[in-house]
Amino acid sequence: MTSTPDFVRSFQSFSFFGFLIGLWADGWEKLQIAPMLIVTPLTFLGGSFYSISMLPPVWQKVALFNPVVYLVSAFRWSFYSVSDVNVVVSFGMTVVFLVLCMLVVRWIFRTGYNIKA
Repeated sequence: MTSTPDFVRSFQSFSFFGFLIGLWADGWEKLQIAPMLIVTPLTFLGGSFYSISMLPPVWQKVALFNPVVYLVSAFRWSFYSVSDVNVVVSFGMTVVFLVLCMLVVRWIFRTGYNIKA
């Protein structure tokens, strides 16, 4: 069973997130802060290179607050039919992240926040 819609939702979510970072940043230095201090650590701590079941129980609970865990778990399930988190929860969290990014982008377009004429 493939998970193409989940891939599309993930790509859309990160596209909207990149758009938001681009509007927030007013220079190249600020543009690199979000990937360097937010996205990269979340990716490395999100189970990309290991299963979160290998972590101690306390850190497994902490890892569940990382949104990348759900994306990685959904990708892993779509390829291997094995996931760290329930697949329905992974898909749901992906949709929540997408809707949140879409709402913020909608608010930006309605208010004109940081959009130059």
